[in-house]
Amino acid sequence: MIAVIQRVSSATVKVDGELVGSCGQGLCVLLGVAKGDTQADADALSRKILNLRIFEDDAGKMNRSVLDVGGGMLIVSNFTLLAAYKKGNRPDYMGAAAPDEANELYEYFAGLCAEHVPVGRGVFGADMKVDIANDGPVTIVMDSAVLLGKQG
Repeated sequence: MIAVIQRVSSATVKVDGELVGSCGQGLCVLLGVAKGDTQADADALSRKILNLRIFEDDAGKMNRSVLDVGGGMLIVSNFTLLAAYKKGNRPDYMGAAAPDEANELYEYFAGLCAEHVPVGRGVFGADMKVDIANDGPVTIVMDSAVLLGKQG
């Protein structure tokens, strides 16, 4: 799984002009599910993201997690994070999991996070409009394969 994590003051997602998910202060997570990903990937990634200390403490140091600040999350599925772009100019997405598999792991991941913080969600497979008020900006790209020792 690939996640783009952004610290936000707020984030919303709309489908066909209708608000379907949002969060205030917290994290917006764009999540791509790769072929071969399992619940272990979601477990490791959710644990790391929930405890990631990227919010400022009273001294102005990034020393607090979304849990510590009582924040929320907006989690949006995004298969384009699995784009292969080495050859040519049109990316291919052959590394992305099949839609049914990807949706199952997306929902599992969002459910894990929702056990700890309020979670807004996008609509899997929909054309979504995401509005992000990036705070910092603080943006981190995370790969569950790295967390699980599958690659460097």
